[in-house]
Amino acid sequence: MMKKRSGTVVNISSIVGIHGNWGQTNYAASKAGVVAVTRRAATELAPHGVTVNAVAPAAIDGPLARALPVEQLGEMTAAIPVARLGRPEEVAALVSFLLSDDAGYVTGATLDVNGGLAMR
Repeated sequence: MMKKRSGTVVNISSIVGIHGNWGQTNYAASKAGVVAVTRRAATELAPHGVTVNAVAPAAIDGPLARALPVEQLGEMTAAIPVARLGRPEEVAALVSFLLSDDAGYVTGATLDVNGGLAMR
């Protein structure tokens, strides 16, 4: 990408990498690292025409969420202001935007997909 002077990188982090989560110290640290790497890489690669961003989803509907006990899933959903889990397509749409030419001026950002669970 540096040689081509063009490119886009989209990293996947997590809300846990920004706000932490009880019992997930190692996961939080790894996802916070993704955010830090995104910012540093964005700074270093910008002069070469490469953008670098991250997406930080919260609870997304899928096999992991469906494996939770019903009570836990209900508590999780109740804590989300939009009162539902995110859909994989919503995460994919944000990634698609970041990969598009329309996002050419966006770099070093971590964008949340969390239904209002964490606002910053």
